[in-house]
Amino acid sequence: MKALFIGGTGTISMAISKLLLKKGWKLYLINRGNRNSDPELKGANFITVDINDEAAAASKLQGMTFDVACDFIGFVPSQLERDYRLLKGKVSQFMYISSASAYQKPCGNYIISEKTPLANPYWEYSRNKIACEDYLMKLYREEGFPVTIIRPSHTYDERSVPLGVHGDKGSYQVVKRIKEGKPVIIHGDGTSLWTITHNSDFAKGFVGLMGNIHAIGEAVQIMSDESVTWNQIYQCIADSLGVELKAVYVSSTYLAAHSNYDFTGSLIGDKANSVVFDCSKLKSLVPDFVATKRADQGIRETVEYVMSHPECQVEDPEFDKWCDEIVEKTK
Repeated sequence: MKALFIGGTGTISMAISKLLLKKGWKLYLINRGNRNSDPELKGANFITVDINDEAAAASKLQGMTFDVACDFIGFVPSQLERDYRLLKGKVSQFMYISSASAYQKPCGNYIISEKTPLANPYWEYSRNKIACEDYLMKLYREEGFPVTIIRPSHTYDERSVPLGVHGDKGSYQVVKRIKEGKPVIIHGDGTSLWTITHNSDFAKGFVGLMGNIHAIGEAVQIMSDESVTWNQIYQCIADSLGVELKAVYVSSTYLAAHSNYDFTGSLIGDKANSVVFDCSKLKSLVPDFVATKRADQGIRETVEYVMSHPECQVEDPEFDKWCDEIVEKTK
């Protein structure tokens, strides 16, 4: 089997790339080459080109066909329109990474399935994902373009600790605050339910849908069955560091109104909502799918990796200062 990934080395796609190579797929990665030297990608074929240079990409792909192609970095419809022009007639299945944040907000029901309406007035990112889905499904209905939509929720890997409130440079600054005994902001009261999925588990579900004739024309969400509270997530981080958690609870609306960060989208339009995902559709399509990385296990492994790899310790002094200011204002 032969696959083409647009991207292929990000949080979600890296785990899938590794699993496919282990399974003997012939894998092509089209990207700018930032992580192509990773030894775990040995055996992959690299097409180094800026996908936004459509003429150059078309030249690289000339004469090639694939069983499966997937765009991991498509955020607006114009990028999917480009993919269609590049891949029409060349793929048996085109998979698109959308987002579970596209589901109805505020939630009409805390149990989320693929039947849940798509509507998010709070986050442009999510609305763009919805528009991308609409474009692709129109192609499927009208032209038979073999589309499969994938909706992940909060998927993480060993390089970034899953959090609710963090700055633009990632999660490390929050981990550093916890380690140093500083107050840490948790949105709401920390009791809402959330789902985090390790990328190794996500990869198992995704690969099971690749080349799966029953997945054509379908939207499928992939995530763990486990639900945890934000209090549990932050406590797992503190436990992994061997320190006390000093939580400060602040409403999501206050955080959105008193920052330059997009907490209206990422919190009110996503993480502030209590959600439980129904993955029965995925399991009917991939009967052997089981997410086995428990939240506390995955968080501990990720914290240990980040704390032992200096390249993952990207500090964010501006966010740190903002945290201090918010903590002081909400005392």
